[in-house]
Amino acid sequence: MTFAAIDIGTNAARLLIANLSQISGRIQFQKIAYYRVPLRLGDEVFDKGKISAKKALQFQHCIHAFKLLCQTHNVQFLRTVATSAMREAVNAKKISKQIQQQTGVEIDIISGDEEAQLIFNSFELLNLQRLQQFVVVDVGGGSTEISVFEHGQKVAARSFDLGTLRILKGKTHQDSWTELSEWIASHVQLDEEHTIYATGGNINRALKMIAPQKKDTLNINQLQELNTALSNLSLEERCAKFQLKLDRADVLVPALTIYIAALTALKQTSLVVPRIGLSDGVIYQLFLQNTQL
Repeated sequence: MTFAAIDIGTNAARLLIANLSQISGRIQFQKIAYYRVPLRLGDEVFDKGKISAKKALQFQHCIHAFKLLCQTHNVQFLRTVATSAMREAVNAKKISKQIQQQTGVEIDIISGDEEAQLIFNSFELLNLQRLQQFVVVDVGGGSTEISVFEHGQKVAARSFDLGTLRILKGKTHQDSWTELSEWIASHVQLDEEHTIYATGGNINRALKMIAPQKKDTLNINQLQELNTALSNLSLEERCAKFQLKLDRADVLVPALTIYIAALTALKQTSLVVPRIGLSDGVIYQLFLQNTQL
């Protein structure tokens, strides 16, 4: 069966289309198509607290285009979720209603806790050993979600107001960084070995820049070196030197800063980039809800 997830993030809107089936007790996940639009809802929300009529129209066009793509791919099940920017926009419900009326697509504005849970659930698609201990760090435009898995079960999950656009807009307080470190110290057995998984568009891009030979592990020194190199360049220079799009060139530095801070707090020196995230988790949930295993 064909499933689709629309993820309305703070920095970009994404559409993931995939086929899922179960063979010999294992989930087979085949990605069919992926589309990304730099919608940037956070630009307005973090400055003015709401989404303008102009941006709302762009938002509507984006959803309409995604719906047409879903129809083209014969998608049977679709869910649309919105995260940090829509959680904070005072007119989010009004805009969601307008878009549903115009496109027929319902937008679920999910909590930070549900966002963390969906990201965490996507790891079922990796068929990890159940007793493996790991921490998932997902960095978005408006928030960072951390989930902790120890001794065969999830033990904690939390959403923090640390995001790339939020940092660029100067809307992050020092207390948020302190809260991140203190929460990790309280909820992770730091004296035990954990695998750190990093998700999000920025870490996927960083992986391609640092280790393009299909590797999936980055160490903290590599992240720091890339962060320094980017920080010393203007946006135009970053785009030219690293072949980055403008909407990626500005958010990559704050994203790397968050990943480095998380690794430091976790007392780890490397992370694994599994190339999955919120959209995968949404599709996996749709699969569970609409099939009999």
